[in-house]
Formats: sequence, structure tokens, C-alpha cells
Amino acid sequence: MAPTLHQQRARNAWEAIEKIDGKPGFKESQKKDYGRAAKKLPVRALTAGLGQALAFLHAKGQGNAPLKLLMSDLSKWTLSRYKPPAGHDTNLLDAIIHGDGQFLRLVTDEALAWLQWLNRFAEAKGWTAEEE
Repeated sequence: MAPTLHQQRARNAWEAIEKIDGKPGFKESQKKDYGRAAKKLPVRALTAGLGQALAFLHAKGQGNAPLKLLMSDLSKWTLSRYKPPAGHDTNLLDAIIHGDGQFLRLVTDEALAWLQWLNRFAEAKGWTAEEE
């Protein structure tokens, strides 16, 4: 029996977390940056839209490896589920800008569902707590 979509999301999110946890040279503070950004991303997406939330993440991610990695992980998963516009298959923000309204709705729902799993796993690792 094939895994359900929920199981596929969970596995992919867990692999993303494990990849970071085993990444040589990735400091604990960077893991926490990743976790906190992942925790805030769904709220930003629901408030301003996924495109705006990703644009914010992109702007803050310049020179910030954890935020770039979060954007990449989310893009890879979401764009593996939904066919992006031709020529825009590696960056979710780019795909949203060049896609239509239906594409935006579909990838927003998928991104939020995947982020639920990612956030639970990051929380389990202790990466989502705010700094004192």
C-alpha cells in the first residue's frame, strides 16, 4: 500500500529537519533561526499571502543560510507536488509570480500543510523557542 499524502509530507519534512541536524558546520543558532522562521511563515502567508511571505523570507535570507535553506526546502516539496509555470521550476516565489490564481491557491494550501509537519518536527528538536 502506498503512503498517504500526509505521510509523504511528514517524511519529506522529517528529512529536511534531519538534513539540517546532521549538516556539518551548521550551528545550533542557525537551526533555531530555521525553526523560528518556519514557525512564523504560515502566519505570514495567511496574513499577507504566500507570495508576500516568501518575498519577506527571500529579503531576510540574503546572507542567511537557514532562511535560504527553508525557502529551498519549501520550494522543492511544493513544486514537486504542483507543476509550476514553464521555466520557473526551482523557486516557489518565482513560480507564484509567473503562475495564475489557481496555482497560487494550490501551492498555498500545500505549503501550509507541509509547514505543519515541519514545525512539529522543528519544535520537537527545540528549534522554535524564542530567545530569552
